[in-house]
Amino acid sequence: MMKQIAFYRVLIALAVAGVGTSCQQKKEEQKETTYSVHAAPEWTALFTRSQGWFGADGIFSIPLKGNDGLASDDTVLFVFSDTMFGEAGDPSQSGAPGLAMINNSVMLLTGNEPREGNAKFIVGKDTTSVFLPSTPKAQPGDYYWLGDGVVDHEAGDSLYIFGYLIQNTNDGSKFPFRQVGTTLLICPPHTTDFSKSKQIDLPLVSPSDDPAATAFGAGIYANTEAAGSPDPDGYLYIYGVRGPGKDLVAARTKAGTLARFSSWEFRTSDGWTKDLKEAARLADSVSNEMSVSAIGNGQYALIYQLGGIFSQICMQIGSSPAGPFERRKVIWDTSSELTEKDIYTYNAKAHPALSKPGELLISYNINSFNFLEQLKKTPNFYHPRFIKVVFDKK
Repeated sequence: MMKQIAFYRVLIALAVAGVGTSCQQKKEEQKETTYSVHAAPEWTALFTRSQGWFGADGIFSIPLKGNDGLASDDTVLFVFSDTMFGEAGDPSQSGAPGLAMINNSVMLLTGNEPREGNAKFIVGKDTTSVFLPSTPKAQPGDYYWLGDGVVDHEAGDSLYIFGYLIQNTNDGSKFPFRQVGTTLLICPPHTTDFSKSKQIDLPLVSPSDDPAATAFGAGIYANTEAAGSPDPDGYLYIYGVRGPGKDLVAARTKAGTLARFSSWEFRTSDGWTKDLKEAARLADSVSNEMSVSAIGNGQYALIYQLGGIFSQICMQIGSSPAGPFERRKVIWDTSSELTEKDIYTYNAKAHPALSKPGELLISYNINSFNFLEQLKKTPNFYHPRFIKVVFDKK
């Protein structure tokens, strides 16, 4: 099971062999956005642990009242994918402390400051995953990796989280698993008892079945008044990553209709369509997990790791949640952390609920193609790191 992390990330690396430089451009350039970028060690420290939950990837943050601007008076839910739990140590040594890998976990943070005493890490009963597949499509042994989520006020404050249904193939190949579906995990309003979640399979083609398919749930932007958006239009924007070039595509649906796939529309080069095949590329070479966030002055920041797995963290500025986005800029390079040849960083994204005014907090993951060996050397290396973009006042 532990090897699945490295296998999955190698797939990403293979998929970006054709990383390009093209992206949809605005006809008129926006005023230059100026900023500085800094490490955010206080947030990295919150996730640097050696006992209980001591590592994961797939980090998304969701304010449970559904408003990024009010998260300081809220509880923020973090969702993770493959998770290490137990006591960090060398698993090959006799008498080593117990540890386990589970496929997803969560954390509840009171407020939006990185305070250890306000953080509660949660796994499932008997150290299992928090979310276990139970839809008609799921087979015994399948599991979820988690995408982004949103609290939908028009759906009675229900919490929606995207789940990627993963199945082990056990075929003896180097990558013995595949994504076989996408599920909406729907949690009742105002509860943190995630065992009560409902699960709905979305009628989407899996990337495992079609290399050109789109994996939705890589990011969500709630452009609603209740979510505190600066220019609300009442839509939820759902982002997907399509094909080996990792093209960014966008869907939208009115708040309250996320679970009705027939209500989704897809962004084209000059409008919206009900036909997913007509969805336009808004950017290329993005990461499987990314974000779009309002940054003021009618601008939106697209944040991602180049090609999903390369060391460059990129930003593109757009004039709406669906672009068009200006040319990409590399805002941070993680090369200095790649101290060993098997170490890599991936899947950068922003966390507006955790960000101070005029800033954007960004996380990225770290992993190793030789996961077990790296775990022996640095048992708690596998956890998110953070930086922040500070935008200059205009």
